[in-house]
Amino acid sequence: MSQILTPRQAEELHKSIIAYLSSIGLTNSTAALREDLSIGDSFDAATSKKYEGLLEKKWTSVVRLQKKIMDLESRNASLQSELDSATPTSLSRRNQDPTSWLPRSPARHTLESHRGPITCVAFHPVFSSLASGSDDYTIKIWDWELGELERTVKGHTKAVLDVDFGGPRGGTLLASCSSDLTIKLWDPSDEYKNIRTLPGHDHSVSAVRFIPSGAAGSPSSGNLLVSASRDKSLRIWDVSTGYCVKTIRGHADWVRDVSPSFDGEYLLSAGNDNTARIWNTTSGEPQATLLGHEHVIECCVFAPPTSYGYLATLAGQKKPPASSSAEFIATGSRDKSIRLWDARGTLIKTLLGHDNWVSGLVFHPGGKYLLSVADDKTLRCWDLSQEGKLVKTLDETHGHFVSCIRWAPGVVKETPATNGVNGTPNGKKKEDPAANVSIRCVIATGSVDLKVRVFAS
Repeated sequence: MSQILTPRQAEELHKSIIAYLSSIGLTNSTAALREDLSIGDSFDAATSKKYEGLLEKKWTSVVRLQKKIMDLESRNASLQSELDSATPTSLSRRNQDPTSWLPRSPARHTLESHRGPITCVAFHPVFSSLASGSDDYTIKIWDWELGELERTVKGHTKAVLDVDFGGPRGGTLLASCSSDLTIKLWDPSDEYKNIRTLPGHDHSVSAVRFIPSGAAGSPSSGNLLVSASRDKSLRIWDVSTGYCVKTIRGHADWVRDVSPSFDGEYLLSAGNDNTARIWNTTSGEPQATLLGHEHVIECCVFAPPTSYGYLATLAGQKKPPASSSAEFIATGSRDKSIRLWDARGTLIKTLLGHDNWVSGLVFHPGGKYLLSVADDKTLRCWDLSQEGKLVKTLDETHGHFVSCIRWAPGVVKETPATNGVNGTPNGKKKEDPAANVSIRCVIATGSVDLKVRVFAS
């Protein structure tokens, strides 16, 4: 029989076997093997000690490597199958059509610098800046295109729970909120200087969002900010003065999340009382209460109008609604489910698949998909055109609970000069502002594993 091992490797193996047999008390076998291999007194107790655990270490490492190889072979097979099923036409369409883009592993960048779990992420509306907040009391600003840390912003004295970019047109601000009971406003154009601190909440401030004004030509700008708190209230602030202009009460417990509609007319909130609620922004009056989850609701979001066609079909409606900016809603809960609702609070669909608390939701700007992250470490993509079918799962998106997800805001296209009828280009009718925004295929996620990951096309 031909020898696979070199003489030196064979000698190492023999000594390891003898040391192993000796360590488990098989003295007769040890003596017999030493005699057969003619290993004399040079193999003393010290040498035996040196080789004692080697065989077991090699054995366990082989098993571990075998598992790794099997995992890689399985991943290779799934990627090969994806390639085989993709025709040149479908590949080129996928590359060109941002409405069908979905994130895929591996992430383009893994951003590491925080010293505590990451709680929130937010994209700058114009530049390639990404803000992340953490339990380490800091906010970090990254360049998501280069994958580099730009600066660390300090000021909060407890965990930063949420961040959001927004504010007046041409004067983008960064808002942050914290367990230290405050909201802070930072100026990105002046090295993220803290320009204002908004006190007023009586407990941790869990979420903060700029409220779009809905003004023609500038749907994403506005002076108002909404915050949600463990003190059971929502507060609306004027960022230009720092004053709280309205306090909204109605939740019976901690308000975990808040989300404005795209035109700012409505607010959606959810929390520990297992309910989500829709409010009129101007009056603060409740519009609907969404009942059905069996545990804390961690996240809530209004569906964009681009998804109304798919959600109307799911809801059994013959045609999508055109009147309101708050027709459909998605909520994610510790009961491991995602629920889709209409504006009256009627449950349309329950999406099941996550194995742990659902912590973040975002609609695809193209409207066809809903993306979710959870404490099961996965990112999941649900196809609304197929009744909310789970069509993609990114396993092990992070090494620990995934706490947040955000989609980069779209790029606003240049509006043509108004030289036509009624002040519209070439006599065409006025377009929906959303039609002037091109989708940016960039997603950021944050996790308890201290990492921010950026997925991009």
